[in-house]
Amino acid sequence: MPTYNAPTRDLQFVLHDVLKVHESPIPGFDELAEDFTGAVLEEAAKISRDVLAPLNVVGDKEGCKLENGVVKTPTGFKEAFDQVRLGGWYGMDMDPEYGGQGMPIVLNTAIGEMMSAANMAFAMYGGLTHGAASAIYAHGTEQQKRTYLPKMATCDWTGTMNLTEPHCGTDLGLMRTKAEPQPDGTYKISGQKIFISAGEHDMSENIIHLVLAKIVGGPEGIKGVSLFIVPKYMVNEDGSLGERNGVSVGNIEEKMGIHGNSTCVMNYDGATGFLLGQEHKGMRAMFTMMNEARLGVGMQGLAQASVAYENAVAYAKDRLQGRAVTGAKNPDGPADPLIVHPDIRRSLMDQKSFVEGGRAFMLWSAMQIDKAHRAGDKDADGLISLLTPVVKGFLTDIGFDMTIQAQQVYGGHGYIEEWGMSQFARDARIAMIYEGANGVQALDLVGRKLAADGGKPAMAFFEMVKGFIAENKDDEAMKDFIEPLKDASKDLQACMMYFMQNGMKNPNAALAGSTDFLHLFGYVCLGLMWGQMAKAANTALAAGTSDEAFYRNKLVTGRYFMARMMPATKMHRARIESGPETVMALDAEAF
Repeated sequence: MPTYNAPTRDLQFVLHDVLKVHESPIPGFDELAEDFTGAVLEEAAKISRDVLAPLNVVGDKEGCKLENGVVKTPTGFKEAFDQVRLGGWYGMDMDPEYGGQGMPIVLNTAIGEMMSAANMAFAMYGGLTHGAASAIYAHGTEQQKRTYLPKMATCDWTGTMNLTEPHCGTDLGLMRTKAEPQPDGTYKISGQKIFISAGEHDMSENIIHLVLAKIVGGPEGIKGVSLFIVPKYMVNEDGSLGERNGVSVGNIEEKMGIHGNSTCVMNYDGATGFLLGQEHKGMRAMFTMMNEARLGVGMQGLAQASVAYENAVAYAKDRLQGRAVTGAKNPDGPADPLIVHPDIRRSLMDQKSFVEGGRAFMLWSAMQIDKAHRAGDKDADGLISLLTPVVKGFLTDIGFDMTIQAQQVYGGHGYIEEWGMSQFARDARIAMIYEGANGVQALDLVGRKLAADGGKPAMAFFEMVKGFIAENKDDEAMKDFIEPLKDASKDLQACMMYFMQNGMKNPNAALAGSTDFLHLFGYVCLGLMWGQMAKAANTALAAGTSDEAFYRNKLVTGRYFMARMMPATKMHRARIESGPETVMALDAEAF
C-alpha cells in the first residue's frame, strides 16, 4: 500500500524563501510568520498522513453505494470528514463574518495540496463546498449569505455545482433545465444534471446545490442561463431544516477513478430554487465558482504527481534490479537498486523538477488571488485570470504524465492494484477533463485571455519575466537559469506574434496551436518559478544555513529542469509555426 508524507519543508521554502509571505504588504499576510505556517502545515500533514491517506485505497475499492435514494460513502469517510470538519480546516480562508477563519488563500492552497495528495476523492467534498460558498459570497444577497455560509464554512452543509446535462457539456447554451417563476419570488427547477460530484452523500446535514437553468420565457442560448440555490432540505427562517426539496439522485456514475466521491445523476422535479445573482447572468456567477475550481483542479494534478513521485522514489531505492553500468553500487547484494540506472534517474528527475516547480507556480498563483481580493490589486486580478487556463491545463496534463512515469518506475508492479500506483493514475486522469476539458482551456487562453483588457495582462507577464532576467543577468550563479528562461520567453513571444499576424485572417492558425501554446506558456511559468527558487537558494547559501543540503539539492533539481525540460518550448513553437494546414487538411469523412 502506498504511503504519504507531506512536503512541509518544501512548502515552507516556497512560502518564506521564495514568496516571502510574511514580508508582503498584502493585508493579513503579517500573520503568516514562519512558526505559525509551520505549525499549521505540520498539523495538516498529520491529518493527511494518518487519517486521509489510509482511506484512499478504501474509497477506491469500496466506492459509493446508492441505497433507497441515499448514498453511502466508503467506510471511514464520515468519521474522517467529521474530524476534519471539527478541526476547522474547511473554513480556513473564508470570511470570519460568516464563520470562516480569514486566513490567506495561499495558506489554504498549501493545505489543499496535502489533503488532495492524501485522498483526492475525499478532499473533493470540501473543495466543492468551498467553491459553492465562494459563489454565494460573491453574488448572493445578505440574507442568502447569512442563511448558507456559516454552515458551509464548517461543512455542516456541503455544496455542489450543477452544470452538465446528458446532451450538453461545454456548450451550456443547449441546456434544457428550466426555472419557472413563482408568485413568492422563488422558482420551480425541473431537469436533469449529470456528473455532479458530491451530489448526494451521508456526511453532511444538508447539501446546497447551485444549479444552472433557463428561466421560462428568457433569451435563447447562453444569454438565457441563470444560477439558482437549490437546497436538498429547505431552510426555515430560524436556520433549522425543513422539508425535503424536490431534488433526488437518480444514479451514481461508474467512473475510472475517484471512486470515493459520489458522482451523481441529479433529478430536479419542481424543486424550489432561489435566484443567485441577476436573471440571465448565471454564467457570471457560475464562473466565480468555476475559476476557483479550475485552480483547485490544477492543484489536484500536481498533488497526484507529488504523491506518485514520493512512492516511486521509495520503490526505486528499495527494488533491486540489475547492475549499474559503471560498476556495482550494492556489491554485497544480488543486484543494485533501481535508482542507480540513468533512465530511472531521468524519470525521477522529470517528476521531481516538475512537482517542485509546479508547487511554486501553484502557490505563487494563489498569492495573486490574495493580492486581488485582499489588496484590490487589479493587475494581479488580470494576471491570474490570464493564467488560470495555464494552471489548470498545464499542471493536470503534465501532472498526469508524471504520475504515469511514477507508475512506470514500478514496472509490472505498477500495473498491479496492490501497489496503489494504478489509483494515482486513474484519479489524476479526471483532472484533465472536468471543470473544462484542457482543450477548452487552451482555446480560452488563446481565443480570449491573451487579448483580454487590450492584452494588458499578457504584456504584464512578459514584463515580469523580462524584469527578472534583467535583474539577474550579471549574476554568474544564475546563468544556468537565466539563459534558458530568456530563450523560452522568446519562444512564447514569437508564438504570440504568430497568432497576431495570422489569427485574424485565419482563426485556425491560432486555434490549431492552442494546446501547444498552453504548454509552452506553462514551461515558461515553471522556468520563472525555478529562477526565483534558485535565487532564494543562492541567497540562503550565501548567508549561511544549517540546511545546506536542501538548498544545494534545490539548485541541482532546478538546473535539471532548465536543461532537460525547458527545451520543450522549441518543440511547441515549431508546431505552432508550422501552421494549421496539416491539422485541417484531412476531410472529416476520411477519419
